[in-house]
Amino acid sequence: MSEDLNPQARQMEDESMVRGLRGQAECIWPQERELFLRHPLPDRARILDAACGTGEITGRLAELFTTADVLGVDIAEGHLAAARERLAHLRSRVRFEARSIYELGLPDASFDLVACRHVLQAVPHPERVLAELVRVTRPGGRLHVLAEDYGMIRFPARELDPDVFWHDGPQAYGRATGTDLRIGRHAYAILRGLGLRDVTVDYVIVDTLRVPRETFASIWMAWRDGYADAIAQETRFSADEARAHFDAMIATLRDPDAYAVWFVPVLSAVVP
Repeated sequence: MSEDLNPQARQMEDESMVRGLRGQAECIWPQERELFLRHPLPDRARILDAACGTGEITGRLAELFTTADVLGVDIAEGHLAAARERLAHLRSRVRFEARSIYELGLPDASFDLVACRHVLQAVPHPERVLAELVRVTRPGGRLHVLAEDYGMIRFPARELDPDVFWHDGPQAYGRATGTDLRIGRHAYAILRGLGLRDVTVDYVIVDTLRVPRETFASIWMAWRDGYADAIAQETRFSADEARAHFDAMIATLRDPDAYAVWFVPVLSAVVP
């Protein structure tokens, strides 16, 4: 039997993921935009948004780099259809194609900038994905990776302790699905091992001071709706317990006297 390279397919294609991606873009882009601007790009640059989902960032990249041609790829046809419809006004420079990030089927050294965001924690063998992204990046081009790490979420305890949830849950879920839900702390070593140079690690700080509380909460609601049942199947938490943990954290996000933070690692490297 062939290995499942998309163990979270059902969750990734659920409508809750669309909500989550929208909330993440709204929270993260204002800070991440400045990190993208550090990448020197030529005129008529070619940009790849790998595992682009609904194109939330694909469109933002096209608007940030106004002379660039941008290709978004994903395996979820529903997400691609939504992206094409929403970004139809940019179709002269932006297109979307169904392609696997494990085997893109694109020529070597094709892109000046390759972005890959919010996916490495959800798939097995992230090192294979990164190697494929390096292959299609031109020498001197940049790889930009947002690598989630669920050990970098900090909430105060209420009736439940979120530290227990974010410690035990991701480790068990990762073992069951063959994924690394702490890839954020491991991606640097993978990039170094692939021979990339000038590897940097920055952090987008999603917290209750820098982003609107309700937008922050929308991400947690999407995760609750999309993952509670899957968490129950693969960890010691029941679906009701998972929902209760998420609901307690959502209450924290809505409490004007409470503070919570999600540190989001963003790595950049130059392909030699």
